[in-house]
Amino acid sequence: MLEYRIDRHSGVATYVQIVQQTKQALRLGHLEPGDKLPTAREVVEATAINPNTVLKAYRELEREGLVEARRGLGTFVRRGLGAAPADSPLRTELEAWTGRAKASGLDRDDVAALFTAVLDQHFAVTDQHGQHVQGDRS
Repeated sequence: MLEYRIDRHSGVATYVQIVQQTKQALRLGHLEPGDKLPTAREVVEATAINPNTVLKAYRELEREGLVEARRGLGTFVRRGLGAAPADSPLRTELEAWTGRAKASGLDRDDVAALFTAVLDQHFAVTDQHGQHVQGDRS
């Protein structure tokens, strides 16, 4: 079952962290259509956050068509995201690259900044006037 990890020092709203972690699990194939998300009570017990925060995150996921709430049964995955399963050869390459980056003295923030810069370069989005805008990272 999916376990949420809340970073209270990240500056990212707690409900957004839940949404992001759920989407990541969907992208990596850890969650598939039909899977049940943890109940709000289970998330509250594991993370000590407000139940309304969990419900807000689940409503956002439902609004996006990713999950559906079934009264009395729980919240279930409606559809997956992306095509990057956890056992992808690309993941193996990325793990090797990350290991080399760490061995060369880069810390987590350095690696994240470098990776984000490359992502932004390869997935650049332009507006109607041809101006570069940030892509959706959700």
